[in-house]
Amino acid sequence: MEDQEQQQPEGAHGPLAGFTVGVTAARRAEELGALLQRRGANVVHAPALRIVPLSDDGELLAATKELLRRAPDLVVATTAIGFRGWVEAAEGWGLGGDLLEVLGTVRILARGPKVKGAVRAAGLTEEWSPASESMAEVLDRLLTEGVEGRRVGIQLHGEPLPGFVEALREAGAEVVGVPVYRWMPPEDLGPVDRLLDAALARTLDAVTFTSAPAAASLLARAEARGQLPALLEAFAHDVLPACVGPVTALPLHAHGVDTVQPERFRLGPLVQLLCQDLPARARVLPLAGHRVEIRGHAVLVDGELRPVPPAGMALLRALSRRPGWVVSRADLLRALPGAGRDEHAVETAMARLRTALGAPKLIQTVVKRGYRLALDPAADTKYAN
Repeated sequence: MEDQEQQQPEGAHGPLAGFTVGVTAARRAEELGALLQRRGANVVHAPALRIVPLSDDGELLAATKELLRRAPDLVVATTAIGFRGWVEAAEGWGLGGDLLEVLGTVRILARGPKVKGAVRAAGLTEEWSPASESMAEVLDRLLTEGVEGRRVGIQLHGEPLPGFVEALREAGAEVVGVPVYRWMPPEDLGPVDRLLDAALARTLDAVTFTSAPAAASLLARAEARGQLPALLEAFAHDVLPACVGPVTALPLHAHGVDTVQPERFRLGPLVQLLCQDLPARARVLPLAGHRVEIRGHAVLVDGELRPVPPAGMALLRALSRRPGWVVSRADLLRALPGAGRDEHAVETAMARLRTALGAPKLIQTVVKRGYRLALDPAADTKYAN
């Protein structure tokens, strides 16, 4: 499959071991989750939308009848699955033959090679397809050749096409949008709410988005719960928002959120990007003669993966903010989630953390003061601040 990343995980644990990644996709979620898990990630799946079945979508039927009533001058096909779904839905309504007959008489522009394949599988032939797979290039071509007075059908696929339809209309075109399916909020909001809570608690290291409606839906749910400012803060500093492409990222960018995107807008490159970016964001410290890499819910000690309980990770992160410096029990208690006021909770969590790390000397006890990371002397200057 084109989206399958061929590179195998590096090392026994995989490049994403110790990281937790949220998946908001409704479609191809299992495929994306499998790609992440094969590289060691812990995956939290929370579909942020559901899809209205094609045959039940009155908007698609109305748009199809409108194009059959008066044929367009050209049709823009944007996605392979969307184009196939349109033809299949028309066949289910008894309009398949009529639709193919009309499409066979008009110019068809296909956004990329997958769409081109779907068009040809339907017995049709596209006039042109951009090498970049970019809707921006399609728009540039149409505006350059001129669309004034032309009737243009655009096969939509649940994705907004910001500026595309407006630019064509401003240039004088009559645009008929063909919504292949519509996005709606999920019937069960529990998984989405749990994903939001995990993002705010920083137990997620990244959240993936494969459609703009999913990003918009997650933001809308956060706003409805009064959590939008906190979510934006998490995305800005601690939780990496990773989008499959620039259109998907638009709702996040509109809220001032910076995202990462692969050069090729596919699931495989998206996973490969996470394999590069998440380990690069991990804190690496030389402690007591060991190389310690602090990941989301685990630690690599000299390359060996060591899962750490949430309380232990909270202590370790608090210590790593000032490596080599003493952190008091009171400060560490504040870092423990739900620990209350008993400083004995710090001692208990610290004992479990040392056991999980498998190298007790990484963390030193400073009598009557607190704890410190055993930063190697040669690294004192680098990590002094």
